[in-house]
Amino acid sequence: MYRDVARLLMYSDLGEDSILLRLSEILRDWERGGFDRDELVRRISKEIKRLLELGTVCGFDENLWHCYLTWLLMTNRNAFTLTCERSGGREGTVNGFVKADFAFFLRLFRYDFSPIEKDLGLDCFTVISHYSALPKRERMYNRDVSWQVRVLSRALAQARDEEDVFSLLTSYYRQYGFGLFAMNRAFRIQGHGRELEFLPITNVDRVMLEDLLGYEKQKEELRRNTEAFLDGRHANNVLLYGDAGTGKSTSVKALVNEYFSRGLRMIEIYKHQFGDLSAVLAQVKNRNYRFIIFIDDLSFEENEVEYKFLKAVIEGGVETRPDNVLIYATSNRRHLIRETWNDRTDMEHHGDIHRSDTVEEKLSLSARFGVTINYNAPTPKEYQSIVLALARRQGVRMEEKELLALANAWEVRHGSFSGRVAQQFVNYVEGLNRGPFT
Repeated sequence: MYRDVARLLMYSDLGEDSILLRLSEILRDWERGGFDRDELVRRISKEIKRLLELGTVCGFDENLWHCYLTWLLMTNRNAFTLTCERSGGREGTVNGFVKADFAFFLRLFRYDFSPIEKDLGLDCFTVISHYSALPKRERMYNRDVSWQVRVLSRALAQARDEEDVFSLLTSYYRQYGFGLFAMNRAFRIQGHGRELEFLPITNVDRVMLEDLLGYEKQKEELRRNTEAFLDGRHANNVLLYGDAGTGKSTSVKALVNEYFSRGLRMIEIYKHQFGDLSAVLAQVKNRNYRFIIFIDDLSFEENEVEYKFLKAVIEGGVETRPDNVLIYATSNRRHLIRETWNDRTDMEHHGDIHRSDTVEEKLSLSARFGVTINYNAPTPKEYQSIVLALARRQGVRMEEKELLALANAWEVRHGSFSGRVAQQFVNYVEGLNRGPFT
């Protein structure tokens, strides 16, 4: 194993502390002899534990060794995977190096651990090769990663030679890409500048647009703009504004579930991170995905200047916004920056020639979004219809008259008609179980 790992070329960047590299060093020491048996067993146990922990997060099952090797192939960034992501596996000299690496990986898939197990009195490699993962709630692991790894792992295990591996992996890279963006649909960011990294959101709400009751025109406009974006046609940045709890954020989050298979990904960014927007764009502009930069509950107070970073990205400064990026923002305000009475007074001079120029600059931010979609609070009748529909969906057992009376009382206590209030109410009464709902 150590010799095969040492000969990897295109896929040689495994990380200094990778499980594969550590296991290959252990097997090298075992083959050379003269080792401390207890120390070798301790080192093996440590790597098996790390593999089990990775498997728990990523939802590995069946043959964990195969799943791990598959995960390495799916996440490795190199010139070949970048090219395949954008244009598939074209003919080129580099393919010879790649196929040699795939031959090594195929041998790793078939590696026989029984000699070292027999010598050291272990069975851990046998156990992880016939593994049955404990059932766990979806929020405890990444379902997207789990599904992709399992499917590709089974296919690679049946590969006859490196040509089969090449065919399988080039198809995968062409369809999904590689790395975090291939296996996850939503991200947050951490760090700054060159240290900026994307953190997968592993427990993404699986809501779909059809799950949001009402707002059909709004959803259709949002879908139309997003599909144009995915098709490579002209599309606009979008501002969704209106009353709280009406489904603005839910609508955006549903898009990434609807269009994940078409390459849509979402990057959620907070106001204090706007200074890092340029670094985000630099990292995603050459990837073969379509990215929505999602800003939830966008608004600015009078003394906040972060809006200038956002405005520069939307308008395009020295570096224009890439074609594969749009900005979708939600806000309870139509005008995103709070305006004060002082803003309206031309007679005051606070660094600007005229304060009205400042007012115009502030109010123009919302105009930079090509599409604005209004989400109004539902009427009392619409609120009741939402309650009834949610109650049926969730199997609430209660007489309709009593249900609506309680729903109206709930709205009075919570102060607004909205889909969120309706959902909170139905969640509350679901546990009351007061007979059949009619």
